[in-house]
Amino acid sequence: MRAKARALGFDACRVTSAIAPENARERLAAWLGEGAHGDMAWMAGGFERRVDPRMLMADAKSLVMLGLNYGPSGDPLAVLGLKDAGAISVYARHRDYHDVVKGKLKQLAAFLVASAKPKQAVVKVFVDTAPLMEKPLAARAGIGWQGKHTNLVSREFGSWLFLGAILTDLELSPDPPEPDHCGACRACLDACPTNAFPAPYQLDARRCISYLTIEHKGHVPRELRSRMGNRIYGCDDCLAVCPWNKFAKAGREAKLGARADLDAPPLAELGRLDDAGFRALFAGGAIKRVGRDRFLRNVLIAIGNSSEPSLATVARERLDDESPLVRGAAIWALAQLLSSKELARLAEGRAQDERNPDVAEEWRFALNAPGP
Repeated sequence: MRAKARALGFDACRVTSAIAPENARERLAAWLGEGAHGDMAWMAGGFERRVDPRMLMADAKSLVMLGLNYGPSGDPLAVLGLKDAGAISVYARHRDYHDVVKGKLKQLAAFLVASAKPKQAVVKVFVDTAPLMEKPLAARAGIGWQGKHTNLVSREFGSWLFLGAILTDLELSPDPPEPDHCGACRACLDACPTNAFPAPYQLDARRCISYLTIEHKGHVPRELRSRMGNRIYGCDDCLAVCPWNKFAKAGREAKLGARADLDAPPLAELGRLDDAGFRALFAGGAIKRVGRDRFLRNVLIAIGNSSEPSLATVARERLDDESPLVRGAAIWALAQLLSSKELARLAEGRAQDERNPDVAEEWRFALNAPGP
């Protein structure tokens, strides 16, 4: 099985039992009880199935956990120094990994079924699309361990692994778990721009830039906007600073190679995307799922953080956008780039006529805030 997994392009293949991860129920319940999941209601909706894989398959006995390396070839944080470009998380700079990994999982699952004869095996494949706790299960299978940033860390691949799973009623010999190797290191915790880690091994998603730019559907809290910098889709800071990345290597899957035009896309071009342009640019990739309006919200916040007066023109063009989310972000961006007098002139005929309460509040806040 491991040889077949390797031939299909997987970089890690380990086995664990289908029983629930230790303390999974208690930890998830506590996290949800604190509201740390934010808008992600689906985290609570599938609670029983999420804490126990056997709820997804009554006769399940084993889980085959797979890892696919998507390590970048260069410094993933280099783009943060470019004021006029957007920073996109490494995993989203190429084709949607769900499609790539799922196809490989189906082939490996078919191999398992064929190899199980004369027994009639049952298999189900998962790629971050069902209530399965991949990270603690992958840790128990020995692929890595959950670091203090709650993400999986591998001694061989560092922070850069896509995870997939095959749930089966086959009785497979489990592999030993990987112990925690974080030690006293807190590099990931200290690197977080928004202080999203209230304690080691705890994440408050409501402060996480990945959550704010991808999952969060509304206006980004004002107190966090300036901390987002030019991150327009996801955030790699806590992953990239992990010392275990010294052993990481560039991914070998050609379909997951980064697109050059997404390494440091110009904010001016992104800020002018209409819906058709957005769909065309991100067809086949992960970014398309947030939709044009949320994406432009992120881009406009980056423009506001750019300190580049020339980008004010792009934000000004979005003041009359059909989307309240985009209009609100445009107002905030202009408040960072323009003088109070310039902003007041733009508000004439707009602030008074605005019917969306959130956008109207953005105008009130911007006009009463000190200018740059």
